[in-house]
Amino acid sequence: MTPELALKWAAIEPERGRMTFDLMDEFADYAKLHSLSVHGHTLLWHRSVPNWVEEYLEANADWSLVRRHFASVMPRYGDVITRWDVVNEPIETGYREDGLRQNLFFRSFGASYVERALVDARMFAPQGRLYLNDYGLDLAVAEDNDRRYLLLKLVERLKSSGIPLDGIGVQAHLDLRKGPFDETIFSHFLEDISGFGLEILVTELDVVESDYRASPDERDRHVAEIVKRYLDVALSHTTLAGVSTWGLSDRHSWLTVPPEALPVDGTRGPGLNRGLPYAADMRPKPMRQAILDAFLNAVPFNQQEG
Repeated sequence: MTPELALKWAAIEPERGRMTFDLMDEFADYAKLHSLSVHGHTLLWHRSVPNWVEEYLEANADWSLVRRHFASVMPRYGDVITRWDVVNEPIETGYREDGLRQNLFFRSFGASYVERALVDARMFAPQGRLYLNDYGLDLAVAEDNDRRYLLLKLVERLKSSGIPLDGIGVQAHLDLRKGPFDETIFSHFLEDISGFGLEILVTELDVVESDYRASPDERDRHVAEIVKRYLDVALSHTTLAGVSTWGLSDRHSWLTVPPEALPVDGTRGPGLNRGLPYAADMRPKPMRQAILDAFLNAVPFNQQEG
């Protein structure tokens, strides 16, 4: 299970000193009741920082505030969270040679903030698995090529410096508007990650459709096809530690169809992106079967011929 919002800093401490653990506690209690593990998403993300933190860090490069946040959160959920997204979305193309996003933490602490975050996370979760999590690593397009390259450069730097890092989260928001998926390119990227001794998680799987004007059945078939192809590659690597979708039902997806993409008469589709395993009424869709088939048919990478 992955909390979408409850573990983010803006939800945990919206005002300085006012800790609001209720929602995350409820989430963790449900997981423990049903013997489920929780993925720790996320400790640092530039888009979910309380206003007071942003104002303070812009004026004061005070790392103790970040460390205090880790100390408040990580031990509290250490019995149910086994893997942590320590830094979410650190990569940005087109600006710096090292590819680091010039976010609040970069502006306050410089390029070493990723290292400092991982080192402190290990201190508060000695047995936890520490991850970087990012998007745009999936497709055969120039932007994703650049993002893969820059992430691998960051991983190489961290590992060569002995920084604790156990895995990479591949968000897998498969945006079909950007371009095609290529099995060979994606597989080579996963091999490169594995070559550093890291685990891989598919953390936020969903599909951004490219053709909203097709019938719902056609759209669902297309989504299922790309998900099956994607997971067939991911599951062929023995370092894959898990797969999570970013939601279950299209009704609650963060993805919506822009009005201009729908026919004028409104006859096709309710304005929902159809990129999750269940329809708005929770009926299973072909994507659900595609996920099941991919797991049932998975052949470990080291057992493949050739």
